[in-house]
Amino acid sequence: MLDGEAADARAFAGDHETLAESGAGALTLGATLAPAFLLAACGSGGGSGSGSAPPAASAPVVVAPAAITTAQASRFLAQTTMGATRAMIDTVVSRRYEGWIDDQFALPRATSHWDWLVANGYAVAANTNNETGFDATMWRQMIAEPDQLRQRVGMALLDLLVVGIGGVNLNWKQFATAAYVDVLLDNAFGNYRTILDAITTNAAMGSFLTFLGNRKANATTGAQPDENYARELMQLFTLGLYQLNMDGSVKTSGGVPLETYTPADVSGLARVFTGLSLATTVSATPDRHRQPLVMNASLNETGTATFLGTSTSGGGMAAVKVALDTIFAHPNLPPFVSKQLIQRLVTSNPSAAYIGRVSAVFANNGSGVRGDMKAVLKAILLDTEARSDDALASTTAGKLREPVMRLTAWARLAKINSPANTWAFGDTSSQSSRLGQSMGRSQTVFNFFRPGYAPPASGISNAGLVAPEFQITNEQSVVAYVNYMQGLVANGTGDMKPDYTDLIAKASDSASLVDEVVLVLAANQLSAATVTAIRAAVDSVATTATNGPVNRVGIAILLTLASPEFLTLR
Repeated sequence: MLDGEAADARAFAGDHETLAESGAGALTLGATLAPAFLLAACGSGGGSGSGSAPPAASAPVVVAPAAITTAQASRFLAQTTMGATRAMIDTVVSRRYEGWIDDQFALPRATSHWDWLVANGYAVAANTNNETGFDATMWRQMIAEPDQLRQRVGMALLDLLVVGIGGVNLNWKQFATAAYVDVLLDNAFGNYRTILDAITTNAAMGSFLTFLGNRKANATTGAQPDENYARELMQLFTLGLYQLNMDGSVKTSGGVPLETYTPADVSGLARVFTGLSLATTVSATPDRHRQPLVMNASLNETGTATFLGTSTSGGGMAAVKVALDTIFAHPNLPPFVSKQLIQRLVTSNPSAAYIGRVSAVFANNGSGVRGDMKAVLKAILLDTEARSDDALASTTAGKLREPVMRLTAWARLAKINSPANTWAFGDTSSQSSRLGQSMGRSQTVFNFFRPGYAPPASGISNAGLVAPEFQITNEQSVVAYVNYMQGLVANGTGDMKPDYTDLIAKASDSASLVDEVVLVLAANQLSAATVTAIRAAVDSVATTATNGPVNRVGIAILLTLASPEFLTLR
């Protein structure tokens, strides 16, 4: 089941950790912190609708204020980028929401992950059987590239269409996984049908979900085609377990949810995904992992395959096309994908009406096109539930900020760069010493957290709500996050040193300093009490003390990063 086998992850509040670090030229952060993970902003999900046809979806409700405030712009950027900067905030105020989105749509990728790895010398024999370079290229693009909407949407797609490098059983796995992430980024503003083609013919996905070289049935041995991809393609990537109305509510019969597909559908679909193989046998370079998979006729099932009320015969790529067309046309696809994109970008518990509005755009962009990602993204990001300030006071909106997004928010504020192109954050998936998450490193196809997860025996679950990111949240991960960020805020890592020049200019005025940090990192969403506490901590360090200005900046940043209001994205 999609939401089974979840680790116990609880809201954590009140445990205090005293953190201190000192040294020549280093930040001294001796404040007593209370890192509390709260999800004050949760709302009702799709619920269990009836089996009757849903009402026609209404048009997207777009909020267009006469003037956009800097706080509104920062909140928008928290949903659309890997972290706001003051310059981007000012641009959103000037260009307005839709203008900024259009500008982002027009930005080309500066360089692909693959090309960056090649240009930086990773395509050498010493790296044939390791992962060297993968983390560096991931962090660099998330933090430094200007196409921030593409980066954010690409990571949302990676949360949904999961491949983890550790499960890619190929040589040159850093290149194979980079090529997969490139597929998501290249098509983030394209069409979801194109994405389905691209992931189905991708070497990393073929290895991760074990359909690479998948063989047709053998009557002599009784061997059957591998069903892994056929199952996860339907369950996790496109349709889900249960039939849905357009508003995301589950269709039922006699109070029992209606299943989307049967084991026979999985078996029939698995017959289609036989024969897909690497384009060449040349393994001395990574190049074959970038090429789409090709059909090996000797492994391919050419007989009849039946699934989801459709049959195809003859095999080959023609059968693959029929299968993906059938899935793409399924009525579950718009609400299933739309809800998860909303969850990754805006709120864990979107209302049924919000899901319905976005689903309607997914089904038809207004010009008869299904799966138009640009139209879907605008529908998500410009909807009243995303843009209205009502969400700030609502108990039915918001999400826990993903750990990686917390780090990149700081890194972009701090103008982090790596002159030597090492980007030394590395693998941050350790829950005991890092973030408990690292993009492209999920150990399973279920991602680091599942979209329907709710902390057991909590107010969230008792209210029938979900909080996916809490699946990787516990006492250990909370302390690890704050300790890890303390070191980064103070000193960076490797050759990545924070540049606080603009903030140091405000260091003598704690109100001005804290206001700027809170605006950029947290869209002015910290409570008055939290802001007062942070200002008091800043003022506990004299401006004239040794390293006083930079220490004051560091305290303002770290306490904001540890605050529950920053951790709760609304």
